[in-house]
Amino acid sequence: MPVEEFVAGWISGALGLVPGHPFDTVKVRLQTQTTYLGIIDCMVKTYRHESLLGFFKGMSFPIESIAVVNSVLLFGVYSNTLLALIATSHQERRAQPPSYTHVFIAGCTGGFVQVYCLAPFDLIKVRLQNQTEPRARPGSPPPRYRGPVHCAVSICQEEGPRGLFRGAWALTLRDTPTLGICFVTCEWLCRQSTPDGQNPTTVLVAGGFAGIVSWAVATPLDVIKSWMQMAGLKHRVYRGLLDCMASSVRQEGLGVFFRGLMINSARAFPVSAITFLSYEYLLRWWR
Repeated sequence: MPVEEFVAGWISGALGLVPGHPFDTVKVRLQTQTTYLGIIDCMVKTYRHESLLGFFKGMSFPIESIAVVNSVLLFGVYSNTLLALIATSHQERRAQPPSYTHVFIAGCTGGFVQVYCLAPFDLIKVRLQNQTEPRARPGSPPPRYRGPVHCAVSICQEEGPRGLFRGAWALTLRDTPTLGICFVTCEWLCRQSTPDGQNPTTVLVAGGFAGIVSWAVATPLDVIKSWMQMAGLKHRVYRGLLDCMASSVRQEGLGVFFRGLMINSARAFPVSAITFLSYEYLLRWWR
């Protein structure tokens, strides 16, 4: 299993995370809180109350976990699944491109395998992003969680170890097909634009639009995942994924499934564009 696939995935995932995290914080708050009138209102209130640092809450844990999730359990699994399916290396795939079916299967496999490593990190990130208290000041009440480690320990103590996997089924259903769609969309756009080879602009644009398409599909389950992750903190009890979906519709109507769709799309383009571009060209540089 080529080590460069994993290293390139790690670096590209980390590069894509940093510009996308502020958008992700706004998205999570819009999905799980009812105090905001929309994207701009959420951004203004976050900035006024918490300064720019409020947009980066919960970012340290994703950066620490990105080496495992994006290198070993997404791009690494994706590339090595393709290698198993068609027996050609990344370099040889330019001359003998895989079928879209193989690309979809490999993308789904990468999405499925990453979930149970990603689930606890994602839960902690969402809980920290939902803390709206400003940075601790003398006399002000402290936030519920002092950081990612304290958050993880508190969840285990209050909700048990299984609490770290709240929303894991929704995350599985979100990531498995949508990452397959993402890889297929990027591959198709690259082939349509430059059949004889890829250039940086093509990969950048194809990766960005692939991110938009996949997140448009993923948003309904992303909302449910966030609701289930916050349920333990709000002392709500859902009997499962379907119960959470039914309860959400009863409370807020079908529109609840599309909360954060616009900010998801705005976030998806730069994150996916940077991730795909850096992954592709890191591998070319390596070889």
